[in-house]
Amino acid sequence: MDLQEISDRLEIADVITRYTRAIDTGEWDRLDTVFTPDAQIDYTESGGISAGFDQVKPWLAEMLPAFFPHRMHTIGQVEIVFDADSLAGDGTPGRAAVTAYFDNPMPMDDGAGGTKIVEIGGLYHHQMVRTDDGWRSRQLHEQVVWKRGL
Repeated sequence: MDLQEISDRLEIADVITRYTRAIDTGEWDRLDTVFTPDAQIDYTESGGISAGFDQVKPWLAEMLPAFFPHRMHTIGQVEIVFDADSLAGDGTPGRAAVTAYFDNPMPMDDGAGGTKIVEIGGLYHHQMVRTDDGWRSRQLHEQVVWKRGL
């Protein structure tokens, strides 16, 4: 692994961290540093929408706080596979397939005046691209592997 690949891997891992921190803290504009403007995002496996970033961002800002006022992701292993066919003239990759394990417990209203914990575990599948502003996600598919409390 050369220095450029190490740098790319660290930058991609930072994109994943920025994504989860934006979702967990409700800093929705921070998502602009995660996704390309034309990104496609699919949350259908967890009951959400599948649409372009311009539609998903306001949907997240409206729906998540309404149902899950507190959110906290844990990210596990992250696999990064660079696309050898996307090398630039200097040999740096321009695309990568990224899969990150996640666990996302969230308290929500139990309908009886209390709260219950809802938990989702799965995989975030990103298609990342190198942009002038660094690595960004052009596509996200949230794959739900298990749910608890729903």
